[in-house]
Amino acid sequence: MPKLNQLLNLKYPIIQAPMFLVSNTAMVIEAMKGGIAGCIPALNYRTLPELKTAIHELQSAKVEARLPDGQGGAFGFNLIVNKSNIKYREQLRVLCEEGCDFIITSLGSPEDTINEAHKVGIKVFCDVTDLKFAQKVEALGADAIIAVNNEAGGHRGEISPKDLIELLKSNCNIPVISAGGVGTKEDLDNMLRYGADGVSIGSPFIASVEAGVTDAYKQACVDYGAKDIVMTQRISGTPCTVINTPYVQRIGTKESWIESMLNKNKKLKKWIKMMRFSIGMKATEKAATEATYKTVWVAGPSIEHTTGILPVKEIIQNLTV
Repeated sequence: MPKLNQLLNLKYPIIQAPMFLVSNTAMVIEAMKGGIAGCIPALNYRTLPELKTAIHELQSAKVEARLPDGQGGAFGFNLIVNKSNIKYREQLRVLCEEGCDFIITSLGSPEDTINEAHKVGIKVFCDVTDLKFAQKVEALGADAIIAVNNEAGGHRGEISPKDLIELLKSNCNIPVISAGGVGTKEDLDNMLRYGADGVSIGSPFIASVEAGVTDAYKQACVDYGAKDIVMTQRISGTPCTVINTPYVQRIGTKESWIESMLNKNKKLKKWIKMMRFSIGMKATEKAATEATYKTVWVAGPSIEHTTGILPVKEIIQNLTV
């Protein structure tokens, strides 16, 4: 049995990856019913009461989703743990007070998250893109590594799935969960064959009935493919993969000379990054939730295998049966 199944008592070794503005409780509830884990970015909730409501809804649904053999699903939240997220501390406090199965940390040091979450029995999985950071988070006490490879959507890594899995498995002693490059059951089987203890899958779930984004965004994941995914620096200040729509082509994917110059200023860099993050996330939200020509849709190359808008239940079946 893959280690991820054991860590979270799952039927299948899959985490429905946290996706900004896409992930919601309806998706995660269906994920749990399907025997996998689901995760939502804490930043998808504007206020702490909204986050608490989501936690309570998922706690109730988890009990109902338990399978006859005792296996079932699990739910967690993603925390952006760097200084660009001014809500981080309060979000962590709420998660620890209210309870969830796991937290996935991204874009910063997970030390405080690991320390606080472990006090209340919450597991912490950490996004990494290389061996150096993987060894750091293992030393801090992380329960597993999310190995973000060069086929992931959003903020991806630079190393191929096979090479990254084998590198981390050879040098780390905690479970390695591969993120990126899974759009079919064959892809999932390959990751496990490389040595992964589970997988994190995001982009195939964008075109789900339950996803709370526009039909245009969902249909784009059907109409476009792997060749249409490009890297842009124009959203969060960190390179991010998006669908190469006419609007993206028009605005370009490189930062302007002014942005480049400001980013080289040590005194201003942190504040510029925070401002870029805020502006970029608002632009992404507008594209995801409104009918607009400004289509900046985040996705990964695994949309190559998305052929229709399906319920989460069917997407899980396509990946596992």
